[in-house]
Amino acid sequence: MTEDHYFTARPASADERRTIRVTLAGRDVEVETAPGIFSPGHVDLGTQVLLRQVPDPRGRVLDVGCGWGPIALEAALRGADEVTAVDVNERALDLLRRNAARLGVTVAAELPDDVPAEATFDTIWSNPPIRIGKEALHALLTAWLPRLAPGGEAYLVVQKNLGADSLARWIAEQGWGTVEKVGSSKGFRVLRISA
Repeated sequence: MTEDHYFTARPASADERRTIRVTLAGRDVEVETAPGIFSPGHVDLGTQVLLRQVPDPRGRVLDVGCGWGPIALEAALRGADEVTAVDVNERALDLLRRNAARLGVTVAAELPDDVPAEATFDTIWSNPPIRIGKEALHALLTAWLPRLAPGGEAYLVVQKNLGADSLARWIAEQGWGTVEKVGSSKGFRVLRISA
């Protein structure tokens, strides 16, 4: 038996699509989800905490670890100039593309290697995949946080009991910008990195 993880490139579980109702950018909308992705039944609590804490997006926005797309879709619905979303899960990317079309917004849903190396972003929002392990998480953040444009801001949501404080210290040590806790709710911390 194959165990699926939301960070699996091609989930082995059946691709059984279904529609759910969620609230994004203050609107009740219908989106498509499926098994084998992160939080297929709802907008997960960490993402809800993040979306309540972040200001409206500025300029070019990046969603790291997008899943079916709640963060990227929220950014697009809130009027971001341009939204790019990355994930290793191909089913999740397909769902995000379909959900963006359903909601009438534009989101570039890409595999990480398909984003041009020179691309920078004014805003990064992420509920990063903590469960991939510390080494893989550090590699993921090392790939994306340095892409913040000068004056840009990244917002990450992390469970307190899964290492939010130690992650904040590690990010600060990398020299990518100023790190501060800007919110805390329901066991989650929201971190802001200012370039």
